[in-house]
Amino acid sequence: QVQLVESGGDLVQPGGSLRLSCAASGTVFSVNPMGWYRQAPGKQRELVAVINTGGSTNYADSVKGRFTISRDSAKNMVYLQMSSVKPEDTAVYYCYGYHNFREYWGQGIQVTVSS
Repeated sequence: QVQLVESGGDLVQPGGSLRLSCAASGTVFSVNPMGWYRQAPGKQRELVAVINTGGSTNYADSVKGRFTISRDSAKNMVYLQMSSVKPEDTAVYYCYGYHNFREYWGQGIQVTVSS
């Protein structure tokens, strides 16, 4: 079993920055990949970024060059550094992990980009 808990969501102005954190607990040594998804009101959940234990990353086109995903395997943490945020980045952000043929999700955290 894997538990994922997000933190760092907030209200941020357009053009600002925010860092989301996800703490993994349980059987975490082989959670791979880990990443972030988001869901805006009235829209489907979509991939934001994922990272594997080797450090390879994949980003949605809409966030490339603005968001950076990173992972601290020793601390069982994954981060999403969000920069130059836009109103369309407003969504509930979910931490994601894959382990032993199962997908795991955090409870979600709200990010609102507004002036």
